[in-house]
Amino acid sequence: MSSVRLDSVSKTFGATAAVDTLSLTIADGEFFVILGPSGAGKTTTLRLVAGLETPDGGAIHLDGENVTHAHPAERDVAFVFQQYSLYPHLTVFDNIAFPLRSPKRRIAEVDIRQRVEQVAAVLHIESKLARKATALSGGEMQRVAIGRALVRQPRVFLMDEPLSSLDAKLREELRIELKRLQRDLGATVIYVTHDQVEATTLADRIGILEGGRLLQVDTPQQIYDEPQSLQVAQRLGSPHINLLPAAWMNGHAPRDAHHLAIRPEDIQVVAPEHPEFDAAFPFSAIECSLEKHLLVAERDAIEVRVTLLMEHTYASGSEIRLAFPKNRRIYFDSSGKRLAS
Repeated sequence: MSSVRLDSVSKTFGATAAVDTLSLTIADGEFFVILGPSGAGKTTTLRLVAGLETPDGGAIHLDGENVTHAHPAERDVAFVFQQYSLYPHLTVFDNIAFPLRSPKRRIAEVDIRQRVEQVAAVLHIESKLARKATALSGGEMQRVAIGRALVRQPRVFLMDEPLSSLDAKLREELRIELKRLQRDLGATVIYVTHDQVEATTLADRIGILEGGRLLQVDTPQQIYDEPQSLQVAQRLGSPHINLLPAAWMNGHAPRDAHHLAIRPEDIQVVAPEHPEFDAAFPFSAIECSLEKHLLVAERDAIEVRVTLLMEHTYASGSEIRLAFPKNRRIYFDSSGKRLAS
């Protein structure tokens, strides 16, 4: 496997900057996830690494080798697309074996069979090898697509939202398999998604991409706990982080603070005599669910979501007090930049 380095890589399409001076280093054997909304530049970044697009500026290195202008076939990377992209007239065996039969590889048929059978066993599709691809379920088709990438033993795996078209149960199953496979193989994986659950469960590190620019790179936990911008803070978490007026803190917020952000699980429901009155305010309950442990309250037409273990429900319209612990408050200025607490 190989490390990947992008140095100030840019790519524009007309007036649109799909990737804007992107610099990023991915370690050998790392499972790196690029997380962002549609149009963030995620797929374009993968295509640049694969050689399917040529950057307008910057350089791309694989294991220290400059491959910026190398042909895709010379880079030895495997691309797993969002759609299965299988050959419908071929069997599962022949779909997986297809890249090994390239004239450039010159692999003996007996070795091809051994490698295909090994990969099929790992993906639990060994009993499907004789079937046509069109006779498979969606989850099985995606396993075949992943197997076609695995059998090549490439330098880097590039995965473009490969689970997004599957139902929730299959997505969960394949997430677990992908992570196990990556660890067993020691593979370098660049995986793009808009799904925060996929990102946080799969990634060794996450890169938050928005508008073609990399906003923050770190472990999932560090990004969740220490977002460096408002955009990053709102990218992870379910329910989403609460965004409240910093003026609610009655002068206890940092200078230039415009927004107070706080995670739902960090908010406390407190008694009226709570001593921290700079951080405990009356709210009107809107919704309370014991099953989800979710409380939705309102103050000045602003909703606040709280997740906690509750012994009883709060009736809609009843008054409650919420406290925001000082060590869990995150402040941002009017431009969305993180401020020191």
